[in-house]
Amino acid sequence: MAERLKTAKDIAGFMADYYYELDEASSSRKRKIAWCSSVGPVEILRSIGFLTYFPENHSALLGTRRMAADLIPSANAAGYSPDICSYLTADIGACIQGVTPLSKAFPGIEQIPRADVLVYNTNQCRDVQDWFSWYSKRFQAPLVGMETHRSVEEVTEAHVSSIAAQMENMVEPLERIAGRRLDMDELKNIIGLSRRCSDLWEECLAAAAASPSPLTFFDATTLMGPAVVGRGTGAVIDLYRLLLEELNERIERSEGAIDGDERFRIFWEGMPVWGRLGAHSRLFGDLGAAVVASTYCSTWIFSALDPANPFESMARAYTELFAVRSDNYKEKYIRERLEFFKCDGIVYHDAKTCPGNSNCRYGMAQRLQAHTGIPALVINGDLNDLRLISDEQTKTKVEAFIEQLEEAKGWNGCRTPGAGGGKSDIRYPSGGAM
Repeated sequence: MAERLKTAKDIAGFMADYYYELDEASSSRKRKIAWCSSVGPVEILRSIGFLTYFPENHSALLGTRRMAADLIPSANAAGYSPDICSYLTADIGACIQGVTPLSKAFPGIEQIPRADVLVYNTNQCRDVQDWFSWYSKRFQAPLVGMETHRSVEEVTEAHVSSIAAQMENMVEPLERIAGRRLDMDELKNIIGLSRRCSDLWEECLAAAAASPSPLTFFDATTLMGPAVVGRGTGAVIDLYRLLLEELNERIERSEGAIDGDERFRIFWEGMPVWGRLGAHSRLFGDLGAAVVASTYCSTWIFSALDPANPFESMARAYTELFAVRSDNYKEKYIRERLEFFKCDGIVYHDAKTCPGNSNCRYGMAQRLQAHTGIPALVINGDLNDLRLISDEQTKTKVEAFIEQLEEAKGWNGCRTPGAGGGKSDIRYPSGGAM
């Protein structure tokens, strides 16, 4: 395998500090803790003084540690279907069984942090509402939520004003729980920090347009943690500056993220298979295929955030999310990314328990292939439940797909993507906010 990015160690240290701070606050009860969905209004929570905890990040850890399959049956026994989000069922199952991957990853942490309030946004999916409702009863803690729009073609002022109003209506109950008022100047400052984090994360992901790519999708899934849990803080900005510098150094040295020649460039559409990140990274890398970009990791690019218009810009940023957009928008977005990253193929992950983030079920893969001529592969699996994935079938499908690319282009016929040297100032095409 290629040498690990040095900044990954700094990011791991940031995540450790983040969880230890939450654990101390949960034990001492000196700070109020708000649970927040991963694309929820964390800027509001920070400006009122809450520490924030993201259950989706915890569930991804359950998947990465391959604990989910042993936990999901406990949630099923409590009445949660095996067909619904395995983030939800794995996390609830872990709580029922009294276990957490945090205790192995961060010695001394024995349990997840308590919740003083739970705040969700259904822009990722409706399941977060049911997920947070279960914990609201468990902790006897208030539940505050936002209902987003679905299948949005163009984000209009009507969409923005309705979401902004829901955000503003959150403020008073959150102030009451926190025991302090929202500081508008602080909110503007935090939104500015979130926007800077977003811009840097966008530049880091865009660096993969260089050839050879300095990072892969599988790298990005582990590097994105601070963009999820730490946006709105200054520390993440320093981290992503360091990461961008290191990626640019790789580009200047023409150093790729996979061993050997980068023969093919692949786009990944859908959720990761958390328990198979390493296996999938090796599978593609050994075949000379760099999975250079994804819709998933770009979820935390919020180009609409503007400190001058706090609620309106947050509403727009969280409504531009890829997951809530129409199929027409999604297809246009993916076409632009395929061109930008000069991809030779696209892999769709059809995640059994995540229909909202599986975009290959209604003909999109066939339509895009017909429009672009870029071959597509669908693999069946799940984000957390490894009982729903066949490793042998995946391996056979991927190997056959690479053979298809070889037949279509051959190594000599492959397009040569990116600039291949020099410091990267690559940015996403305009309109690329998700």
